[in-house]
Formats: sequence, structure tokens, C-alpha cells
Amino acid sequence: MADNHNEGSRFLQSVHQYFDNAARYSGLSSGILAQIKVCNSVYKVSFPVEIDGKIEVIEGIRVQHSHHKLPSKGGIRFSMQVDEDEVKALATLMTFKCAVVDVPFGGAKGGVKINPRTSSVKTLEKVTRRYAAELIKKNLIGPGMDVPAPDYGTGSREMAWIADTYQALKYGETNALGCVTGKPVGQGGIRGRAEATGLGVYFGIREALADSELLKGKNLSGNTMQGKRIIVQGLGNVGYNAAYFCQQDGAVIIGIAEREGGIYNADGIDVEDAFKHRSETGSILNYKNCRNIENSAELLETECDILIPAALENQINQENAGRIKAKIVAEGANGPVTKGAEEILLANGIVVIPDLYLNAGGVTVSYFEWLKNLSNVRFGRMGKRAEEASYRRLVNAIESSSGKSLSAQEKAMLTQGADEVSLVRSGLEDTMINAYHEIREIMHQKGISDMRTAAFLTAIEKIGVSYEALGIFP
Repeated sequence: MADNHNEGSRFLQSVHQYFDNAARYSGLSSGILAQIKVCNSVYKVSFPVEIDGKIEVIEGIRVQHSHHKLPSKGGIRFSMQVDEDEVKALATLMTFKCAVVDVPFGGAKGGVKINPRTSSVKTLEKVTRRYAAELIKKNLIGPGMDVPAPDYGTGSREMAWIADTYQALKYGETNALGCVTGKPVGQGGIRGRAEATGLGVYFGIREALADSELLKGKNLSGNTMQGKRIIVQGLGNVGYNAAYFCQQDGAVIIGIAEREGGIYNADGIDVEDAFKHRSETGSILNYKNCRNIENSAELLETECDILIPAALENQINQENAGRIKAKIVAEGANGPVTKGAEEILLANGIVVIPDLYLNAGGVTVSYFEWLKNLSNVRFGRMGKRAEEASYRRLVNAIESSSGKSLSAQEKAMLTQGADEVSLVRSGLEDTMINAYHEIREIMHQKGISDMRTAAFLTAIEKIGVSYEALGIFP
């Protein structure tokens, strides 16, 4: 555990370094900056759970970094490596991530020391419900207070258990389902949440590719995704969806790196089929027409236009950063590039699109899920048919005035009303585009040369405005 504690401390330290670096450009007072930097509250709890007839004591933690906006928001991870400093670092990043994409939440994060891979479903349910009850007791969870979500080691199943526990203990509360996000669709979840982070990564990369000024001299012609060669590390939820949407838009996925190794094909890999191959065989290796790469870390150093590290933190570090040949490093995961590594990448003229902005698609769509739970109605339910009727009248008018008629397929396409998925994706696209241009605007205004410092600064400025407007109580 000592080892992991050092990792956690280093992670927190690097987040603070990024913060300090950006804060130099801010006109806010040192007192406000100090308030923005620290975690507001840390709650640690130990509780007994009966597992196979024996009592075991489980440790849990919930960190709320900022209350400049309520509720605070952040995932819960289940792992034996849960460490206070790491959770603090992740909670801190959540605050800035929400601010960058204008999601009105403070940042939080939670963790429970348990191994989800070796624990039975029954044990996991007991522990999840008991952890939720501990948070409810201290008023540390609720639709207006603190809204958790899935993270490493948890998923929609655990979120459904937490929501059910909350509803049981807060019986009759109208907005109870809004106490967590990332729930199954049938339990108050939202369509489009599963692919949200990866789709956000795609939107962010697409904006960067259209930014000729940022990519001057990089020889990335065309300002579009078409023909760009991409290597992805991690074929989990984020990596898979990011690669899939980039491929749909004409990019060529030439390499996929996973824990067990990597695969490479200069002519391109069918992401959907490779994902299916891994699900069926348990390994990405030996996929058709691909060269196996035994040490998947080598793939990160292979020549490509865009590298998407979408697995774990610290994958690109001072040791390998000098050998990275990509023109753009797009952070799909949290913290995949260390501070020292980023300095090397920037010195080598590589553009880094930071996690703070690029993987904020998940929290953006979590925000939409929360809004859906508070309004207690599915997006598109009220307006879809009215929209379709209006489009139909328009098409009929065009047909009668032009004397030409459209095919049934064309009519169906032109008269389709917006359903939940299309509204969620449209909201996510708008969010990622606006946030990108805000970051670029700050880079121009302040003469900042890298996107991460600018992203931190936009977040700091927005949070500072909130604190100054709120005043200090009492």
C-alpha cells in the first residue's frame, strides 16, 4: 500500500502543479485561489459487513472538493488500491472538468477498498448498499447535495443499488433518482450515456483537426478526420467508442494496445470487429491481418497522426515521452501523461489535448441524466411527434409546390423528430465545441502555448467568479 500511497501523492502533487501553473495567469486574489485549490471536505468511514459468516471491516471514503456549485459530482471506484490522496486528486480534477464544460457541479470522488473481481455479487451489493447508507447518514449524497457516478470497478448495477437504498431511506422524495447517475435506462438512466465519454473524445479531436492555426506545420492536411492514422491504448468503454466514432468519420485505426499486448495493421483495423474478437477470445492478439505486438507499450511509440491513451494514468512518462511520434496526443483517460512527459511532448512540437477537456463527455451526459431525473420525464417525449408533424407539413408543401414527390425513405429521414439519444448527442456536441473555443480564446488572450494550462485557467476563472459572487458566510 505504501507504494500506491506514493502514486496517489504524486498524482495530487501534479494536479496542484498544473493548478499553480495556470493560477499565475489569473487576476484572482490569493485567498480565493487557495479556496479553489483545497478539498472542502474528506469523509472516511469504516463499517462492518458479514461476508460468508465472518465479519469484515470495509473502508470507504468520499471527498468533496468544491461547493461553489451544488450538487458536487464524481465517481465511486471499487479497488484495493483506493488511496486518500488519489481520491483527492480525482475530486479536484472533477471540479475543473465540470467548470471547463460549463456543467454546474462542484467536484467530488469516492472509493471503497474492495476487490470487485474476486468478490461475489452478493458481497458487492451488501458493501455498496452499506456505503450508500453511511453517506446518507451524514447527508453526503442526494440530488441537491452530492451525486456519485460509476468509476473504475463500478457500473450501472452498483448505481441502481445506491439509488434503491437512497429511495428506501428517503421514502417519497420526488427527485430521489437524481441521487446518482450512470444508472440503467430502466432505472432512470439516460440513453447515450454509455458512449458519452468516447463520443466527447471524438468531438474534441474533430475540433482540433479543424484548427489550422493550432496544427500549423504538422502536415495534417484537409482539416478533417478523413485518412488520419490513429493508435488507441485501451479498448474499454472510452477507447472503443472514441476509436469507433473516429473510424465512422473516415479515420484509419492502425493500432490498438491492450493489457495482453497490441495489434497493428497499417491499412486499418475494423474496431467493432476487433472488439468482438476480444470479447470472444479474451484477447486482442491474433486478430485477422494484424501483426501482434507483444509489449503493447511499444505501440505508443509507433508513428501515427493521433495517439489516444484511453487506459490508465501515467502511461506516457519521462522515460518514453521522447520516443512518441504522434502529432497529437489526445487524453481519453484521466492523467495518462505525466507533467514531466508533457514538457517533453510540447518541446517536441506535439499537441496535447488535455483530459480536463477531452474526456468531460461523461460528466456532461451525467448532467443531462440528472436533469432528466429532476424533471421526471424522458427527453423528446413531449416534442418528438409535434416536430415530426411540422416537418411533414413542410415536406408536403414542398412536394405540392414543386410537383415532385420524395421517396418514402427520403420522407422518413427529413421528417424524423428528435428522440432522447439525438438530443443527448446534440447537447454533448455543442458542449465540446463551445468549451474547445473557450480554451483557444484564453490561449490567444493570455499568450499561453499549451491547452492544459488554458483549460485550467478557464476553469479557475469561472470558479473564482462563483466564489466572489457568493461572498463569504458568515
